[in-house]
Amino acid sequence: MMPIRKNQNWLPGIFNDFLDNEWMARANATAPAINVIESEKNYKVELAAPGMMKEDFNIRIDEDNNLVISMEKKSEKKEERKEDRYLRREFSYTKFQQTMILPDNVDKEKISAQVEHGVLTIELPKLSEEEVKKSERLIEVK
Repeated sequence: MMPIRKNQNWLPGIFNDFLDNEWMARANATAPAINVIESEKNYKVELAAPGMMKEDFNIRIDEDNNLVISMEKKSEKKEERKEDRYLRREFSYTKFQQTMILPDNVDKEKISAQVEHGVLTIELPKLSEEEVKKSERLIEVK
């Protein structure tokens, strides 16, 4: 049996229940659709996030070199009609976090992200083979 290297299959395991409170609407617990596209030069992660602005996202590399994507949005709709004494308030709260193991050949210094038309796109440029070899330091045996 061949050992599987972690960067051969790094499609995300989705965590649906990142909710702080049990009473929150279960509908908000569904994770957004995620696509991962690989080309010669890079990996692209696309995350469907309708209605989200760039301020709603937090993207970082954690201490284990994983890519952590989190988003949080609170919104409030208010309808008032004075003469009918009609008042309605709707709160919605979306919270989501996804951790992805990065392949070894990602250039972590050059990762970029943007939000456009309700889709968050994270670009993960690949290191060239020479750069990957350079980062594999050989330890001399004395």
